[in-house]
Amino acid sequence: MTNPTSTTASPNSRAGRREWTALGVLMLPLLLVSMDVSVLYFAIPSISADLAPTSTQQLWIFDIYGFVLAGLLMTMGSLGDRIGRRRLLLAGAVAFGAASLVAAYADSAETLIAARAVLGIGGATLMPSTMALLRTMFTDPGQRAKAIGVWSGVMTGGVALGSVMSGLLVQHFWWGSVFLVNLPAMALLLVLGPVLLPESRDPAPGRFDWLSVPLSMAALLPVIYGLKEIAAEGWNLRHVMCVTVGLLFAALFVQRQRTAASPMIDPALFRGRGFAPAVVLNLVAALAIMGSAYFTTQYLQSVLGKSALEAALWGLLPSVPIGAAAPIATQLVQKGVNRAYVVAAGFAITACGFALLALAGTDSLALVLVACAVLAAGCVVVMSLITDLALGAAPVEKAGSASSLLETGAEFGGALGMAALGSIGTAVYRHEIPASAPDVARETLGGALTIADRVPGLATAAREAFTSGMNGAALAAVVLLAGAAVLAAVTLRRVTVRETPAEDREPATV
Repeated sequence: MTNPTSTTASPNSRAGRREWTALGVLMLPLLLVSMDVSVLYFAIPSISADLAPTSTQQLWIFDIYGFVLAGLLMTMGSLGDRIGRRRLLLAGAVAFGAASLVAAYADSAETLIAARAVLGIGGATLMPSTMALLRTMFTDPGQRAKAIGVWSGVMTGGVALGSVMSGLLVQHFWWGSVFLVNLPAMALLLVLGPVLLPESRDPAPGRFDWLSVPLSMAALLPVIYGLKEIAAEGWNLRHVMCVTVGLLFAALFVQRQRTAASPMIDPALFRGRGFAPAVVLNLVAALAIMGSAYFTTQYLQSVLGKSALEAALWGLLPSVPIGAAAPIATQLVQKGVNRAYVVAAGFAITACGFALLALAGTDSLALVLVACAVLAAGCVVVMSLITDLALGAAPVEKAGSASSLLETGAEFGGALGMAALGSIGTAVYRHEIPASAPDVARETLGGALTIADRVPGLATAAREAFTSGMNGAALAAVVLLAGAAVLAAVTLRRVTVRETPAEDREPATV
């Protein structure tokens, strides 16, 4: 039986060893959820050989996890506020672990797709729950900023680590092993979570608005799907209509939140000073980091000719500075530097990274890696400080909803980054590729390389055209990030993060 107890005794209380140990426990599911975005990177060829999926099934094996995750983030954030964030986290861990086991031993493409979908459901419960629990465990602003810095670093590093771990496991074991690594961590979370993590929830949540669930998914999924398809295949009417339909449902979702008695996302969140700018700026940071990855992954493999595993290993190097970026930014804010200017500096650093990317040639491995390190560090500075600001601005009883909005915005920003910057790069590529090149070569660099042995000089021309496209997209990103830096300096200049008063904190059960 659990008894309500206060997580903190006074406005000046600080987290102790228990809370920092609990933070380590929370990082386990976060790391695995972020790794699962890229963990199939090297496993797909082996899966194709064993399960013989159709081309459509192969796409769904890869994409269904991200789509379900993005579509359910807001639902799960709101649900956690109502039933308890720890309870939702542990339920998600059970679902994530069970789905991992099914996926590891799937004997058909349909089974693997279904297991990946359940993994997405579990991931959607884990991500907002971890961030919301940080909000309730770390009430001291300085400690909360450090904890969120760790959260941001683990989240960013997990995506890079997932592809490398996938390559190593597939090379030494079999493709199912990329899912089995989830089981020990989820088991540890289920054992230690009830002991170390406090339960917290909205004390007066109102009835759950079930109508908002399909509306939110109908708004998010078509937009994200359409943007990703635009990035992959270019602009066409079907993809534009898909985005348009999603935006129409988004308008219906917003109207529902404004009129429902107990909305899934309380519009009052956006009246908190600094919350709305934080969501927008976090979206821009996600746009930058995913937009750059769209080019650099192709650059390492298709332009420099690295194998997939070599490219993944090289891609780990830029993640090294990430570990220092967030703590340095947090220290600057704690020493009295205005948060708005540190966030603006983070965007400026990211812009410098893209400026370096704009100088890359077809044989610029070192320059591209440095550019990736600089822009990734800048993005982590922005995302860690913005996350802290948004959670500090939101009422503690709405921590789950607030964190899910940030993460949903990041998912949307990532898809938008690939679509917008990818479209610019594709336009430049098609302008630069010789007019005499076959149609398949004019579409993508990958298409050009498949027939390069039959057309003399095509490979060199296509690689140069792709690099020019990357340069052009990078310059566009520099302009966008310069604008974001100005927006951050203006909108956040007078916003401060205040400690939660003791009388406003939720009761928690331990």
